[in-house]
Amino acid sequence: MGYAGYSPGHKVADQLTPLQQALRNLPVDKAQEVLELVEKLTRNVVRNPGEEKYRTIKLTNPKIAATIAEAPGMVPIMQEMGWIQEGEALILPQAVRLAHEVHVVGLIDAKDYHKKEAENEKRRVLRADKMSDEQKELMKKMELDRKEKEAEGPVTQGSTARDLGNGPNVMRAGDIGIGKSSGG
Repeated sequence: MGYAGYSPGHKVADQLTPLQQALRNLPVDKAQEVLELVEKLTRNVVRNPGEEKYRTIKLTNPKIAATIAEAPGMVPIMQEMGWIQEGEALILPQAVRLAHEVHVVGLIDAKDYHKKEAENEKRRVLRADKMSDEQKELMKKMELDRKEKEAEGPVTQGSTARDLGNGPNVMRAGDIGIGKSSGG
């Protein structure tokens, strides 16, 4: 038994970093596309830290503009990673080193999170559609029952107990053999 009753190897979830929180707050519909591009840009910088062409992102580039510049909250996320906005470009200073374990893995985790959220949203929509169909069917059945009862007319007699004949006379559970030991 591990510390505080947790089994060995059981990990308690750590607090999310500001970068992870920001990545999880992206809109679900655009998150996969945005995170794919940011991961590619980040991997290029991690693999080639000295090359200046990978340390500059032009926000006027049509693909970059469509994904990063127009995605809500994406420029502040890039700034959280260490990028600095200078005019129409994001520049990563030479002093800033992006780490694969922190930045790339964080982006992969965010992609996984958004993928699960998209799947969960699909399930929610399917459940809502399915439940509404079931509810519609149930409402139809209830309406048919109402019409049948109306056709029978009003209830003029209450229910009464009837004698069913000479059936078994059960007064206790023991009368039918429950609770009696067969020995042994």
